[in-house]
Amino acid sequence: MIAGSFAAAVAVGTALLSLPIATAGPGRADLLTALFHATSAVCVTGLVTVDTGTYWSGFGQAVILGCIQAGGLGIATLATLFALLVSRRLGLRARLVAQAETKALSAADVRRVVARVVVFVVAAEAVVAVVLALRFALGYGQSWSSAAYHGVFHAISAFNNAGFGLRADSLVRYVADPWISLTICTAVIVGGLGFPVVFELAREWRTPRTWSVLTRITVVVTALLLLVGTLVFLFAEAGNPGTLGPLGAGTKVLAAFTAAVMPRTAGFNNLDVGAYQPETLLLTDALMFIGGGSAGTAGGIKVTTFGLLAYVLWAEMRGDPDVEVGRRQVPASNQRQALAVALLGLGVVAVATFAMEALTDFTFDQVLFETVSAFATVGLSTGITADLPAPAQFLLVLLMFIGRIGPLTLASGLALRERARRHSLPEERTIVG
Repeated sequence: MIAGSFAAAVAVGTALLSLPIATAGPGRADLLTALFHATSAVCVTGLVTVDTGTYWSGFGQAVILGCIQAGGLGIATLATLFALLVSRRLGLRARLVAQAETKALSAADVRRVVARVVVFVVAAEAVVAVVLALRFALGYGQSWSSAAYHGVFHAISAFNNAGFGLRADSLVRYVADPWISLTICTAVIVGGLGFPVVFELAREWRTPRTWSVLTRITVVVTALLLLVGTLVFLFAEAGNPGTLGPLGAGTKVLAAFTAAVMPRTAGFNNLDVGAYQPETLLLTDALMFIGGGSAGTAGGIKVTTFGLLAYVLWAEMRGDPDVEVGRRQVPASNQRQALAVALLGLGVVAVATFAMEALTDFTFDQVLFETVSAFATVGLSTGITADLPAPAQFLLVLLMFIGRIGPLTLASGLALRERARRHSLPEERTIVG
């Protein structure tokens, strides 16, 4: 159902972007360009081969915006419903602990969940759009109509972690503007937390002891990744003349924080990614691969998967027989699901990187960055996307599609297919390491 619905959305977007009315200049977009941008929009990635603000007409930009909204809202709604189904909870308090036998959601439950998600998305995007529009109009002299359009476009793109922008340099010109940078960062983080987590935090933010395992892992790992990312960006890029070097002390901190937020699959760049130091590119690869929260608009293997594996590693190092998170025990089935999602994600990235190396002449750092960005539906690029040959661009299309629906369908499928076993075979330990 998920794969079919997203494939249908990509097909419709491709058909609309192939129309002559979709391009600003004469003629029409070729099929690969239309397919690439429709997939990037529906999968809320943000990778582009042409400049969104100049190549596409108003109609084409509206199609891209509609694809972003449909893709982000669709994956968030489906992920939230699957989280509820897997956890056997009909309220919006999805648990990470999956049960073997599940109950089907009734029509009334589905309508209630979808309505709450839609209302929250529209309200959040409206608030972000108003703040951005006011800043564009009052701070940069744009007309109110142009400011409103830019505000709405960037609000939808940011909240859905899409990363599409109307400027060729994305957010580089706003690197020192806290109103633009922090507003977009807030939209990215909230949209990427996951709706079950957001709703639980709204109800119980004063009582962290009552938080579910899902919320605990998501909040803790997200905060740690943002802190580590900001500090590493400051350390690695502070003296780089192509990135943070020319900026003042306060602006460096703002720019480093924004740059650490964007690999959560947002895709906006406030610095020249092509000028990053090799260690910064590697850190960004890791942050992109991890991604954001489950049942949200972010991609990657999800911070819950990464966080749960970290708890498994910690328990193993301490010699604990059980994995405990917040005085709750995580079942072995959940641990295996997290391991399966992470390893299959690594496998997909490894195979795709090998293929991209064979198809292009770019460096390994650039190819790996592009591959991870597509799989994790991030949209950041070192600037090579438009120069890739057609087979490599088609490979990125497949990666964006797999990366968008893969982790959700795999995790849900593993949880829902789990069944009790009435016998067990004799144990035999093997040598590890």
